[in-house]
Amino acid sequence: MTNIKFKDYELGEDILKSLDMLGYHTPTQVQQDVIPTLLDRKDLIIQSETGSGKTAAFAIPVCEMLEWNMRDPQTLVLTPTRELALQIKEDIFNIGRFKRLKVEAIFGKTSFEGQRKQLRQRCHVVVATPGRLIDHIEQGTIILDEIKTVVIDEADEMLNMGFIDQIETILGELSPKLHMILLSATMPDHIEELCKKYMRDPKRVIVESKNVVTDRIQQVRYDATEETKRTLLYDVLVNEQPESCIIFGNTRNTVEGVVDYLQRKRIPARALHGGMEQKDRTKTIADFKHGMFRYLIATDVAARGLDIEDIELVINYDLPRDPAVYKHRIGRTARHEKLGKAVSLVSVQDEDMLEDILEYTASPIELVQLPHKEEIKSKMTSFRKLVESKPTIRKNKGLDFNNEITKLHINCGKKQKMRPADVVGTLCNLEGMSVDDIGVISIIDLSTFVEILNNKGELVFKALQTVPLKGRLRKVSYANTSEYEELYYKQEKKNRR
Repeated sequence: MTNIKFKDYELGEDILKSLDMLGYHTPTQVQQDVIPTLLDRKDLIIQSETGSGKTAAFAIPVCEMLEWNMRDPQTLVLTPTRELALQIKEDIFNIGRFKRLKVEAIFGKTSFEGQRKQLRQRCHVVVATPGRLIDHIEQGTIILDEIKTVVIDEADEMLNMGFIDQIETILGELSPKLHMILLSATMPDHIEELCKKYMRDPKRVIVESKNVVTDRIQQVRYDATEETKRTLLYDVLVNEQPESCIIFGNTRNTVEGVVDYLQRKRIPARALHGGMEQKDRTKTIADFKHGMFRYLIATDVAARGLDIEDIELVINYDLPRDPAVYKHRIGRTARHEKLGKAVSLVSVQDEDMLEDILEYTASPIELVQLPHKEEIKSKMTSFRKLVESKPTIRKNKGLDFNNEITKLHINCGKKQKMRPADVVGTLCNLEGMSVDDIGVISIIDLSTFVEILNNKGELVFKALQTVPLKGRLRKVSYANTSEYEELYYKQEKKNRR
């Protein structure tokens, strides 16, 4: 299957248009193996290394098979973490953008009531962590009668986190005639048993990359003590001068301590750990993904599943206790066939963990010495220039949609009894508009957000200044541009001068 393109599959024009705007032209190996099988609605087990395009592999056929006119969810994606749920939601939403698919992510530590309201609207795909989904099932706030496809992502991580019983509880609430997709880096016995119990003659796809991720990562280590670690970390940063870097610690106290140390050294750094409010975690990940700051200090919240491109350097300030976690951590660099580097600070107390990691990865971690202090000092001027300069803002995958899709805010919502039908009816009566020009509609208590497709946003915006909506004129504005988008467009404008 060489030289195959996405257009060679039986995909609708709306899906192909989204893929083209996302820059997806040639399917990866895992996508070539997976998409035809899923379009035939066959059960599938996928084993593949991180960064191989697994999410798009299942998201593309899932979006193709969804029926827009059904109100209740048709596909359920189960994932171990909130961060991964948000990322998968974004990926599916972008792929299904021109098909007008509505995707909801539900997870803990966020408003249950807010999720309940969103689930009452039209929803095609639900991406959920197991615990919060069970809460909705028990409260009767989610309808699962129309679920035809279930995706279990990071199944081995679900097992490690103790979610397998919850997954079985959820599967027991669904139709036994499910189309089931399971993704897992490894296949321990409990996962094999789950597959035998719930899947029907599944096809197994094992993608062994010809370009193994660890082969693309230069792995080195430095001898350290707890007393010298922070100074050593600082010297490593000065020596390497990475444009983008993740530094991993094992506990939130370690993470906060390193952030405080670096900030006192006038190095802008931010923390990411499980003790943070969800909105703060989400914003931190989004800002780092978009390149709005260079140095992220994190626990293993960021070790697995997060697709953040162009990470030049990963530093293990602490070695992880689990060798598999080490592999996932360093896999944050060298994404999508690129090269990367991983540095570990290793103390005498870490020797047993180091031996386990070396055996597990079967790849060398070279013991190196830092350059002489005078050489480090000679690099200080360029390092200070780097950290004091503004990072290059990275382009979001979905940003190109903004050229064709305009998101409008209408100052009227559920409390004024606004319904999607009210919006659709008004817009379809505008000259030059049809239902095909209307994208996703989201209605909350006092506001309605509607996406206008096919470059017709300005037409609709101008018309709604004088055309009543639900019996009266409403204040209509362009939905707020994010801080990221403002910075990106500002940067692009500067580059064009």
